[in-house]
Amino acid sequence: MSAQFRKLALIGIGLIGASIALAARRQGLVDVISIATRRQETLDEARELGLGDIYTLDAAEAVRGADLVILCAPVGAYEHLARTIAPALEPGAILSDVGSVKAHVVKVVGPHVPPGVSFIPGHPIAGTEHSGPAAGFAELFAGRWCVLTPGSDISQADTDRLVAFWQAMGSMVECMDANHHDMVLAITSHIPHLVAYNIVGTVADLEADTKSEVIKFSASGFRDFTRIAASDPVMWRDVFLTNRDAVLEMLGRFLEDLSVLQRAVRTGDGPTLESLFARTREIRRSVIDAGQETAAPDFGRPHDVPPVPDIPLVREHGGGDDA
Repeated sequence: MSAQFRKLALIGIGLIGASIALAARRQGLVDVISIATRRQETLDEARELGLGDIYTLDAAEAVRGADLVILCAPVGAYEHLARTIAPALEPGAILSDVGSVKAHVVKVVGPHVPPGVSFIPGHPIAGTEHSGPAAGFAELFAGRWCVLTPGSDISQADTDRLVAFWQAMGSMVECMDANHHDMVLAITSHIPHLVAYNIVGTVADLEADTKSEVIKFSASGFRDFTRIAASDPVMWRDVFLTNRDAVLEMLGRFLEDLSVLQRAVRTGDGPTLESLFARTREIRRSVIDAGQETAAPDFGRPHDVPPVPDIPLVREHGGGDDA
């Protein structure tokens, strides 16, 4: 099978960029991969991992002759990168990205895209708490959604071509409006990260003895918050700064609902609590049924289990582990 693209240029090479390089290479989707980064150390790491064919600190040089260019840097760097690469973009090329916000990307990148280049913003909804080139793996996108937000001026042929690229790497693809994407992701991704950062930050501010006990006796709920809160701080700083309106709207709704829950706890309103927990349990089941999670213990995430000490098991309150 012939490659879908002659040359793929990846501007930035962290977890997502490295995974694209590995998946595209495995599936034979491109002939040549060109990689540009801001830091020499990152470029050297990408070279040692064999992620590409061409390595450069010059983003404009990286995109010359490329018929697919994907911005994989933090969203806050997009406007500068768009200005830098615009004169070197190949007529007929597709320019895309992997940022977690889309309306901002359209606003800051769109004006710099030269005629003859199709700008199709994208967001692969996949990732881990790890970052950097070494964190990438070819299976990252398998069974995960990738959202594309093409403008009305983009040809269906170019959109179909990019859809096929992501599908070949294992993604399910959906196209939608950029503003709608940002509102949906604000509640499904951005607010959960904000909550996780805040909860783990609260623990960080506790007195030393209490903090050590929280860490020692962490149940799975808190452990999963720490996994989310370990995500790339620069990337998430940019997400909240560039999707401010949608995040604030959804955060307002979240705080309103939280106040209802707070009142129920204070007044001992058991029926309200049970009703909420039953409804949210159904959401969890829906996520599993949609194939976006597994019902396996500990969310199905593989990990090494330490040996269990030979001591009596004591349950003081008769309850189970925090889920």
